[in-house]
Amino acid sequence: MIGVSKLLCGLVTPHDILRYGRKSKELPSNMLQFSSDKKPIVVWNMTDACNLRCVHCYASASPEPSAHELTTSEAKTMIEDIAQSGSTTLLFSGGEPLCRKDLFELGAHAKSSGLRTVISTNGTLIDDACAARIKSAGFSYVGISLDGTRETNDRFRGCEGAYDDAIAGIKNCVKHGVKVGLRFTINKANYLQIPNIFELMLEQKVTRVCFYHLVYSGRGSGLINDSLTLLQARNTSEYIFDKTVELFKAGHAVEVLTVDNHADGVFLYLKEAQTDPQRAGEILTLLEYNGGNNSAIAIACVDSRGEVHPDQFWRHYSFGNVKNKPFSKIWPDISDDLMLKLKNRKPFLKGRCSICKYLNICNGNFRVRAEAIFNDIWAPDPACYLTDEEIGLDAAKKSELESRGEIFKYEWLDKSKLPKHHIN
Repeated sequence: MIGVSKLLCGLVTPHDILRYGRKSKELPSNMLQFSSDKKPIVVWNMTDACNLRCVHCYASASPEPSAHELTTSEAKTMIEDIAQSGSTTLLFSGGEPLCRKDLFELGAHAKSSGLRTVISTNGTLIDDACAARIKSAGFSYVGISLDGTRETNDRFRGCEGAYDDAIAGIKNCVKHGVKVGLRFTINKANYLQIPNIFELMLEQKVTRVCFYHLVYSGRGSGLINDSLTLLQARNTSEYIFDKTVELFKAGHAVEVLTVDNHADGVFLYLKEAQTDPQRAGEILTLLEYNGGNNSAIAIACVDSRGEVHPDQFWRHYSFGNVKNKPFSKIWPDISDDLMLKLKNRKPFLKGRCSICKYLNICNGNFRVRAEAIFNDIWAPDPACYLTDEEIGLDAAKKSELESRGEIFKYEWLDKSKLPKHHIN
C-alpha cells in the first residue's frame, strides 16, 4: 500500500523511521510498512459466509460457511502461533467476519496475545450493540467497504439497502470511539464517484480511506473488462494525490492510501520531484523502505480452512495448512519453489518489470494479476500505467526484450487512445 498522505503531506520522514531502528516490534502501527525485518500482516479470511453477494469478491463468498472452517480452538492455536512468530497485526476478514459468532472471542484472544487486531467488513451488520462489542474486544480499526454512492454500491453489493446499512455501521463505530475507515475498489463503474467518497469522509467524520486497484481474483476475475484503462488509472491516482494535499492544506487530518498498485508509488515520487526535489528524495527513501509488493513477504493470507496463501488474492495456491503445520513453520519454508521465488523475485521477472529502474520500490507489483492476464506469474503487471520513458525502457532495452520474447501485449487496456479523462 502507498501511504499517500504520509508521503505527500510530509507526515513521515526517513528520520522518523530510523529513530525506531526500523524494527517491527518497535515501530508504531502507522510505520510498520517501513520496517527492515518484514513480518507478515496476516489476513485471516475466517469464514466464507457473507450476507451480501459482491460482484468483485476475491473470496467468492457465499451465504453459508464452507465445510472444514477452523474451529474456535484451532483458531486460537493459530493466533497464538502467529503472535509468537513475530507478526504484529491480524486482520479478520471473510466473507463477512461478523457472520462468525466467535469473532469477538477470537479478537480478544488475539489482542491478549499481543497482536494488533483489525476487521475488514461490509459494515451492514454493525448495529449499536455490535459496535460496542468491537470496542470491548479491543479491535484497533474497522475498515468498511463502499463501492460508490447508494445506487452504485447496492448494485455491486447485490443487495438493496447495503449502502444505508453500511453508513449506519460507520456512525455506530464513530459513536463508540472505534477508529473506522473506508475501503473503495476502483473500477469503470465507480471511479468518477471518488469525489463523493472524500465528501462522505468529511461528513461522517471518518479519518481514513483506502482506494484499492482492482485485482482479478475470485468473482473479481469477471470484472477484467471493467478495469480502468491505464490512462484512466493514472489520472485517477493523480486526482487522489491532489485531493489529499488539498484536504491537508484545508486542515483536515485524513489518512489516504492507495492499495494494490505500486506504480502509484513511482508516479507519486515523479510528481513530487517536479515541485519539491528535497521531499521527493525523502519519499524515494521511504518507498525503498516500504519495498513494493510484499506478497509472500510481509503480507500473508490464511483462508477459512487454514490454507496459507501468498496474499488474499492468490487463493488458488497453498503453501500448507495450519491444521497440519504451524504458520510460523510454513511462512519461512523456502523448500516451496513459489515461496522461494516470491521472496526474492527480481531475477525471475520478465518484460518491462525486469528492466524497470524503479524495481526496488515496486518489486514487480502484483504477480497474481500478471498470471490472470498472461498465464505467466513472472510477466509484467498489466495494471502498471508508467510510460516506457519513466521506467527507463529505451530502444536498446526494448530490442533486448524482443530478443528474449518478452514483449507482452494487452491491447484490452487501451493505453493511449482515449482522451485525457479528469475526475471533476
